[in-house]
Amino acid sequence: MPQMNKGGKFIFGKSLIRNDLTIHLPAQALTEYNATVEEKVYLFTGSKVTGGFCVTRKELLEPSKLGHILTDNPALQSYQTAEGEFIKYKGRSYCWVNISKNGIIQLNQQILDFLNLNVGMELLSIRSSDIAFTMGATGPLLERADNYEGEIPLY
Repeated sequence: MPQMNKGGKFIFGKSLIRNDLTIHLPAQALTEYNATVEEKVYLFTGSKVTGGFCVTRKELLEPSKLGHILTDNPALQSYQTAEGEFIKYKGRSYCWVNISKNGIIQLNQQILDFLNLNVGMELLSIRSSDIAFTMGATGPLLERADNYEGEIPLY
């Protein structure tokens, strides 16, 4: 779906946190960010308002103005931290997880607890920047999506 209102954020769809702790990321977001090409993605904490997490990959993050996140955290950059283990850095927290060819990420209970997420929650997939997209959990955008008259695809 495009913007919910003129000039608003672009929404890719919603993703359900399933009982097996997997999340199927929206196909359009996967394509736009070529998210499965490296078979690993970085997750980092979302904003205070939207919560949830943002999704990016090394080849998008490294050359960007935020590349210092990886160069200042070489264990994260080289995936030497444990999968799903968050590292705090300058006000946000970062981890990496594997992503399947069809865009499924496997969370664990520690990730859910750290991000204040629960099984059964629907996360709103939002275009954030050319570096990352957000899987939002709370706030006005989610409320607007719940009241949206059109159809928002659920993954």
